Amino acid sequence: MTDSSSPTAVPLSVVIVDDHSIFRSGLRADLDSGIRVLGEAATVDDAIALVIDVQPRVVLLDVHLPGGRGGGGAEVIRAAAPGAPETSFLALSVSDAADDVVTVIRAGARGYITKSASGAEVSHAARRVAEGDAVFSPRLAGFVLDAFGAVAGETAVATEELDRLSAREQQVMRLIARGYSYKEVAGSLFISPRTVETHVSAVLRKLQLSSRHELTAWALEHKLL
Repeated sequence: MTDSSSPTAVPLSVVIVDDHSIFRSGLRADLDSGIRVLGEAATVDDAIALVIDVQPRVVLLDVHLPGGRGGGGAEVIRAAAPGAPETSFLALSVSDAADDVVTVIRAGARGYITKSASGAEVSHAARRVAEGDAVFSPRLAGFVLDAFGAVAGETAVATEELDRLSAREQQVMRLIARGYSYKEVAGSLFISPRTVETHVSAVLRKLQLSSRHELTAWALEHKLL
């Protein structure tokens, strides 16, 4: 683990995403000196653009955000992650509702802590997420274990089938299954619409499906959205 107190330690770069300016400024002030804030965003669209532009190591992300398609923090992760592959996402929210926790974790967040955490606790959690750990406020961990344990049997089949797909095909599959157009997928992944079409054809063939509607139904059935 990097010693953030060392004068030669490289600062951990983060972006703060929250639609309340007071919270953003307060969190920025409370983070320890070993963390460097590259920028702030208040909406889904601004957050996606900022994360892809500055490529932070960690995004401190509110769950409920205005803008975009109404998907909040989960939408930010799904749209920004392909363009910022080295970035990890840590959800910060006043909500401790199970649905909010599970939704953002399924989208790809590495952790979820409530806004009652101190600046020191958030700083520590951000470092752990950057190092690949999963971090949750104590009472929230049970939600995740329950949610993912409950679908373990269902996802076993999906995992076997997903193994047939390349990493890029899996990215395309999830976006198409969520209703994104070829053009939107192409923009999110920085590839051409023709390449998206090629990937979709490969996904349908490998999963033995005949249309994107069947693909959406398959993804919902296996809880991949």
